[in-house]
Amino acid sequence: MAIFADLPVLLQFEFLEPYTKFFVKIPIGETLSPSGNVIVAGFMVYIQAILFNRVVNNHALLSKPSFLPALLYVTSASLFMPFLILSPPLICNFLLIWMMDKFLKVGKSPNAIMIMFDVGMIIAIGTLIYFPFIVMLVMLWLTLLLYRSFEWREWVSGLVGILTIFFFVGVYYYWNDSLSMFYKIWLPLGNKFPSVFKINYNDYLVLIPVLVMMVLAALQLRENFFRSFISTRKAFQMLFFMFIVALISFYTKPDFRLYHFLLCVPPGSVLLAYYFSNAKKRWFYESLFLILVFAIQYFLFV
Repeated sequence: MAIFADLPVLLQFEFLEPYTKFFVKIPIGETLSPSGNVIVAGFMVYIQAILFNRVVNNHALLSKPSFLPALLYVTSASLFMPFLILSPPLICNFLLIWMMDKFLKVGKSPNAIMIMFDVGMIIAIGTLIYFPFIVMLVMLWLTLLLYRSFEWREWVSGLVGILTIFFFVGVYYYWNDSLSMFYKIWLPLGNKFPSVFKINYNDYLVLIPVLVMMVLAALQLRENFFRSFISTRKAFQMLFFMFIVALISFYTKPDFRLYHFLLCVPPGSVLLAYYFSNAKKRWFYESLFLILVFAIQYFLFV
């Protein structure tokens, strides 16, 4: 409602990174009208919420199956106005949910080589869409540390998956005498992490209810931690690390925008859903959720 009330005249959507446009040209961002852009983005969030809900329930991350994960996903994906339009991180969230599903299978599989190889290829595809996604490479090894004893082939297979995709990209650049451009793809990895942040705190007041819920969820998780299944404990540890990696990966893109933090929505929504699934005082957690919904609407219109 908020974005349709003040719809911009033009909404530019960069579907792929410049180095990917060199060999793949998809003019989707140029053909969509602003209203079409918002409608497609809303539809994508809805589909992601359904997929996300299925992953959470299939791996029994909550005490019982419910639609809470989908509800919290849609709510979290509506926090800021830039979240409501098409963006590369929004598309990458399909890949991130797929990665979550793959990672949660690692502890149940006798051999994780093929899973890690698949995830490596997913990360490479995500990097072609949005460069900061490359930082998810760290999650390959963090997940293996959590779930499995050391097996060098499993540690290498994810890297091989990434290199497989970028090998063909490099070959294309070589055929077109542009190998120097291929090397420049990786330069943002050497960016220094910013030490000074310019923040307008009024723009982020909507995060106060979210932070309260996250703290309550962490306390709830801590209380039930040793009463949970080992697989559940490891799953939440993995999702916590995924949240942190998604959060700090913005440094690889100097001109990053607020929509980057859409990558934090999938792992963060699991933690929020855990709180609402285990909270005891109904009047309190329902009131807290209503405060969040009204805060989102208020700050979107203001």
